[in-house]
Amino acid sequence: MPASSSAHADSAPGPAAATRPAGPGRPGPGSGHASGAAATSTHRAGASRRAQGPWLAALAAAVVAVVTLLPLLVVLPGAFAGGWEDAARYLLRPRVGELVANTGVLIAVTVPAAVVVGVVAAWLVERTALPAAGLWRTLLLAPLAVPSFVSAYAWVTVAPGFTGFGGAALVTTLAYYPFVFLPVAALLRALDPGDEEVARSLGLSPTAAMVRTVLPRLRPALSGGALLVALHLLAEYGVLEMMRFQTFTTAIMQQYAVGFSDSAGSLLASVLVGLCLVALLLDLAARGRRRVARLGAGTQRRGVPHPLGSWTVPSLLFLAAVVGAALVVPVVTVVRWLLAGQDAASLFDGGLLAVTLSTLGLAVLGAVAATVAAFPGAWLLNRRRSALTLALERVTFIASSLPGVVIGLALVTLAVAWVRPLYQTVWLAVLAYAILFLPRAMVSLRAGLAAAPPELSEAARSLGLRGPAVLVRVVLPLMAPAVRTGLVLVALAVSTELTATLLLAPTGMDTLALSFWREASQLDYAAAAPYAAVMIVLSVPLTLLLRRQILEEE
Repeated sequence: MPASSSAHADSAPGPAAATRPAGPGRPGPGSGHASGAAATSTHRAGASRRAQGPWLAALAAAVVAVVTLLPLLVVLPGAFAGGWEDAARYLLRPRVGELVANTGVLIAVTVPAAVVVGVVAAWLVERTALPAAGLWRTLLLAPLAVPSFVSAYAWVTVAPGFTGFGGAALVTTLAYYPFVFLPVAALLRALDPGDEEVARSLGLSPTAAMVRTVLPRLRPALSGGALLVALHLLAEYGVLEMMRFQTFTTAIMQQYAVGFSDSAGSLLASVLVGLCLVALLLDLAARGRRRVARLGAGTQRRGVPHPLGSWTVPSLLFLAAVVGAALVVPVVTVVRWLLAGQDAASLFDGGLLAVTLSTLGLAVLGAVAATVAAFPGAWLLNRRRSALTLALERVTFIASSLPGVVIGLALVTLAVAWVRPLYQTVWLAVLAYAILFLPRAMVSLRAGLAAAPPELSEAARSLGLRGPAVLVRVVLPLMAPAVRTGLVLVALAVSTELTATLLLAPTGMDTLALSFWREASQLDYAAAAPYAAVMIVLSVPLTLLLRRQILEEE
């Protein structure tokens, strides 16, 4: 999660800057040249070992960045294979302008809506005397257990006329606001309420104190969550296809589906890359360069909850409306279609079990691959922030804005041309998942590393720990909740991925998402319901782990 990604330790003094006074049993400044030479030699050896860390991390991060750019090596040359004039003529058509407008309007509406819903809900749950706050915390995270295209399927079956822009904006807001709620709630729970209490003591109202002291420190969480929402909207296909709202992703799928349109599809994909770059630049501007978090979160205590008073009923109605639209409608719809199915025994047949097991296997492999790949870049950005490390991190976000079909086709092309043994294997699909969902792991690890400041690593080295032992015994335990969050977020995404899996899954392998989409596309909602139900059931424990992440921030 991006909760504290701006807390960069290079701006804080480390323990090496402190002067240790001489004392009993400790030689002073004039104790002799031998001890001074030995200390100098030990310092140099330690510095040499520490210097190896950034270089190894930089090399690993560079390799990851290059791998994530591989699909662009196929997409961009294919887009302009017919020449710049043909490309410009195609991109200047009114139809492309309509797609730009649709995509831009959807992002302009959904991202602020998701931010508002996520922040208000997090504030009510974590900083007010909201009745049953623990229950609401769980219910507000629960939409993560419902795939976005399942929510669209539910709304289409409940209100068939509710399609187009309105339906797309509603469903995507309900599906993606947890990406904002989760980091903001975790950060609100972890922040020391002392600054806010001081502001209140100086005469500021509760709202003014929150705006002046809390909101600035939420900026990393807000910008990171908003970026994830924007990137998901750029690559979203299932919801928009069900809602019959055309964006670049649906148009790209149509171009590739009709055949002989790879160049047109690649041109549209190149525009998506441009939109992704715009989103990344806006995120940098929103995040800023100023450090907004201190070295630690402050005293580990909860502030006095703000009484809601007359706002209690409106607050409960607001949360009930969000949970009802995002969770109750999809779950009730799936259960209704599940009960309407004529063959209940099919719920327990071997086919469904095999599909479930293959989905779980891909989810685990994809989550581990993305999280491991994200670690070097996250470590560099937190420990050695520079223009280069920032560029390496930003590069890994670009491919995630492309639809899965573009990533899948690019990897198929590369595998057939250069690594044929990799074609039609699980590992090619896992590589696609790592490229697509690496940002989910990256934003989580950045926050986890911020919770393990380098001063602690320096202290561990002064006590005799060396090399990997510092990482294993000091850093990883402190960032374990963030690592778990990254794994869960990627696993949730992999288990519901559609288009890349369709192209890259080995022959004979099926997943819950593919099976659901196949049946739902034929309007056989009763046959699609079992797959939707299993996806929701499998996602419940993962969502509970995310709830635990918020609680562990305290």
